[in-house]
Amino acid sequence: MTATPTAARKRLNPLPTAPTAAPPVQAHPLAIPVPEVVELGAPITTLERIHRTEGGPGASLRMARTAAADFKREFTATGTPAHVSTHDLITLPYPTKFGLWRAPASPSPFLFITNRLVIVRWTDTDGRRRTLLWEPSDTELDGNTPYFATLQARTPKLLMGAVVQFKATVLERLAEVGIDPAEVDYVAFDHLHTQDVRHLIGTTEPQADISPNAPVPAWLPNAKLVVQRTELEAMRDLHPLQRPWYQPETYVDLDPERIMPIDGDRLLAPGVAIIRTPGHATGNQTLVLNTDTGVWALSENMIATECLTPEHSKIPGVKGWARSWGQEVILNANVLETTAAQYNSCVVEKTLVDRSQRDSRFLQFFPTSELTARPVLSPGTSPTFVHGELRHGS
Repeated sequence: MTATPTAARKRLNPLPTAPTAAPPVQAHPLAIPVPEVVELGAPITTLERIHRTEGGPGASLRMARTAAADFKREFTATGTPAHVSTHDLITLPYPTKFGLWRAPASPSPFLFITNRLVIVRWTDTDGRRRTLLWEPSDTELDGNTPYFATLQARTPKLLMGAVVQFKATVLERLAEVGIDPAEVDYVAFDHLHTQDVRHLIGTTEPQADISPNAPVPAWLPNAKLVVQRTELEAMRDLHPLQRPWYQPETYVDLDPERIMPIDGDRLLAPGVAIIRTPGHATGNQTLVLNTDTGVWALSENMIATECLTPEHSKIPGVKGWARSWGQEVILNANVLETTAAQYNSCVVEKTLVDRSQRDSRFLQFFPTSELTARPVLSPGTSPTFVHGELRHGS
């Protein structure tokens, strides 16, 4: 007998109906390599004062608006990259209470998000073409993240196959646009929740689960992982609130030569920057791009651009909740490591970006995992506006 949509939704309940095993507690810090910080690109000093402001999160929020506006003026004067494009990797369920935090009125336990690879290319001052892959998720191995592994273990395979839509792998997307994997210089994520990067950059030792007899060969033989040093250090000894969302054991045998820790905000190229946006995760960072339509910011601090302008949202509950509580952003809040800091980071992103040329009510904030309409499986969570894709240059 075929399950009705209502029955299917009940089977996908984010709250366990029976006790499940908790993620194992680390007996001691893991020996994850944290190489010396590198001076990638040029430092950005304009945003420093946000993180140095005394007087609490309210004072930092006030400074965030001023500093972000100052940086936007500087950033737009640097130019634009040669190419930006987005490419769908996977659409999957995500708890509604996390993605829209306290705001949604929908009874659906899950909404749906689409995770996308972002390809950015530019020419360095020495004439070399550079390629950055932002959010190049290994969608197969990422499913081993404790939270999603637990969810998958108690969800019937037929149902899981219906709700999770695999679009393509990173290598397939590169092939489609004619990029040799050896051309990729950098890979980076807004944060390392769920990410297993062993296939992307390889390992120094065999891995029992995916390569028991030899080190894992890198899909991207010349790429290096660009990550905030603070997040790598935090992964060595995770707090129980963080543990369900990371796979720290997969980082122990990474080659230190393939890791590029950075500290703070960096201008990588004309119109390409990575800036700190802490709160959602330790070491959270945002990709900022200047394009022919203006400035964009890409992260997972929020799952929809309307979460930056909730007054225009038609998702039931969002507009009213934001108005009632006097809050201008709706957080993506699965961990809530530092809630006020995440709120302030969202305001930085809100201040930096330009308005959409398709609908000026919404901003050019592009969630790297964007809310996606699935009205049958997840009623009441369809986005009011989606970017869907970003294209710039040749």
